Amino acid sequence: MSFARTLAGCTLAATLAHAPVLQAEELDVTAVAGHPSVFLWVKTMSESYLPAVDKALEGTDYSISWTEAYGGTLAKVGGEMEAMEDGLAQVGIVSSLFEPSLLSLQNVTYVTPFGSPDVDLVLSTVDGMHEEIPAMRGLWEELDLEYLGGGFGLEDYLLMTTFPVTGIDDLQGRKINAPGPAVTWLKDTGAVGVSGNLTTYYNDIQTGVAEGVIVFPTAAAAAKLHEVAPYVTRVHFGAQFAGGIVAKKSWFDDLDPVVQDALRDAAEVFAADYRKGLEVRVGDAFAAMEAGGAQISELSEAERSRWATALPNIAMDWARDLDGKGLPGTEVLTTYIDHLKEAGVALPRDWSAQ
Repeated sequence: MSFARTLAGCTLAATLAHAPVLQAEELDVTAVAGHPSVFLWVKTMSESYLPAVDKALEGTDYSISWTEAYGGTLAKVGGEMEAMEDGLAQVGIVSSLFEPSLLSLQNVTYVTPFGSPDVDLVLSTVDGMHEEIPAMRGLWEELDLEYLGGGFGLEDYLLMTTFPVTGIDDLQGRKINAPGPAVTWLKDTGAVGVSGNLTTYYNDIQTGVAEGVIVFPTAAAAAKLHEVAPYVTRVHFGAQFAGGIVAKKSWFDDLDPVVQDALRDAAEVFAADYRKGLEVRVGDAFAAMEAGGAQISELSEAERSRWATALPNIAMDWARDLDGKGLPGTEVLTTYIDHLKEAGVALPRDWSAQ
């Protein structure tokens, strides 16, 4: 009996020793971003999102071999969707900010200035609205994209000028640079909005094409705008949702649910790490501008309210235009404003009101 057991044990051990080792299926996936990794959203994708996906797949039947294509190596800024459409990439960061027509509903924060300066609140709110309002997710799907989450964005916008600003009256006749969507934040204020971008701001102000700029702190400090526009006024235009992590939908739909879950769940890690990193960078940006001679001030609540009230209802105009195109513009606007109110945000103007 003892001999039989020993023989059986040896036979089993020999069988296991020669059994083939099952290896996880390796998927080749290219992650794309038009901006270089010096930008926080790209850096966080590389250092947080991809490793989080890998970690989630440990012990499963799948692993991923990543190819990272950032900074124009595969797609220019704003060209990420085309790269995925052409099958050159499967996962990427897409900025809804650059797609005001195709991803119109996602740009609700840019038509509701003087919202919340709380980046975490703004990004998590718009992120969550993708689950509340199917049409928001639907816009991505029409482009053969699966919105995975990881909403990223920009911190509380401010005003930088060549002259001191204590109120809206100081803007009369002044030429102010602003990114495309933010030009409307100057409408009916007496200022002249001049559309521009980070590559033109410094030179525009230096040469007198503009006398100031609406910008976010981390970009302002990196571009050393305080050298030409030393008056920094914290107007608190609010934090802005700018996009998220997406996958090519037709590719994503064919994946095993285990891989799908890993790609989705890792977006939460990305979001948390991005917002922590942004908080640190914003603090460093203000410190750098102050050290460089910037004069930083706060716009009073009374003047902030005056400014918000002076504007036409750009949000309602936006919402009605989208309603006319069969999209739930008013629903998105109302839902967003309601969430801010529920979070206790004191809005100087209710953009959802008629």
